[in-house]
Amino acid sequence: MDTPVRIGLIGYGFGGRVFHAPLLAAAPEYAFLGVVTTSPERRAQVAQDVSRPTFDSLEDLARAGAEAVAVSTPAATHIPLVRQALELGLAVVCDKPFALDAASARAAVELAEKHGRPLTVYQNRRWDSDFLTLRTLLDSGEIGAVVRYESRFEVFRPEAGAPAAGGGTLVDFGSHLVDQALVLSGPVERVYAEMHHREDEDGLDDDVFVALTHRNGVQSHLWGSWRQGAPGPSLRVTGTRGTFVVDHRDSQDRALMTGATPQSEGDSWGTEPEHLWGQVRRGDAVEPVASARGRWDLFYTAFAAAVRGRGPVPVDPWDAVATATVLDAARSSARDGQVVRLLDSA
Repeated sequence: MDTPVRIGLIGYGFGGRVFHAPLLAAAPEYAFLGVVTTSPERRAQVAQDVSRPTFDSLEDLARAGAEAVAVSTPAATHIPLVRQALELGLAVVCDKPFALDAASARAAVELAEKHGRPLTVYQNRRWDSDFLTLRTLLDSGEIGAVVRYESRFEVFRPEAGAPAAGGGTLVDFGSHLVDQALVLSGPVERVYAEMHHREDEDGLDDDVFVALTHRNGVQSHLWGSWRQGAPGPSLRVTGTRGTFVVDHRDSQDRALMTGATPQSEGDSWGTEPEHLWGQVRRGDAVEPVASARGRWDLFYTAFAAAVRGRGPVPVDPWDAVATATVLDAARSSARDGQVVRLLDSA
């Protein structure tokens, strides 16, 4: 058995507290050293939630013996912290959005390669139940080949809107939406987007639509919104032999918010109740499809193996560069009202 990876966490906002700390504290592959935060309130939360020390700086965490770090801070700070961690010799997990633009994403990945340190991006939605179920259906040929892929992250919180820490809806929700589309259908050659911005002091985008034409001809239509009063299905994927529809997003985030972890729930982790299963539809013919287990826990298992030199990182960081390239094109398209052509989406 490998020695547990000594890892720390930077940031203890919603993402750090809900999506990272519980998984790291419970995973046997890790020795979770603690959290970098200078907020007295969040230091108290760390002590209460996971009974771990807190550190004033990334340098202090490294001096405490960390080999790796997970970055879960406001989006604008990701790349500076990733670069600092790499310079300190640490392996890095960075929350999404990895970067606010493709150029800074590319420079960070090149720095990781220069230092020979593992770098990955927390694209946990690749292990969502609905997305894993879809991939199983495609592998079996149940719905044939994909013609159009539709995916949504839509909520109705118009007063709160997109949090500033996420950098706006396009880069926040869009990072997951575009990543899944690229995993499913490969590189993109054309991008069209529409965006709505809030009329307040931050002016963040709170509603976006992005249409992608992949090189293989598949069309991906992606929606992200904080002001959609009638959210559409989370997935509607039209194939040559049928359409797969799922109305509700994966429930692993809600489980973590209630204090559950993969270790506490065992084999029931990531399972979806039958009333939330998706369906394969062919006109009037409707067939329920048992949901695959959601497996966010596999991300950190794979990262520990990568740190020990026993496998690749769970998400290739160059995939995050490709995603950022598409998001840059979407921003340009929405601004100019034009379709943007990409010669190379990587």
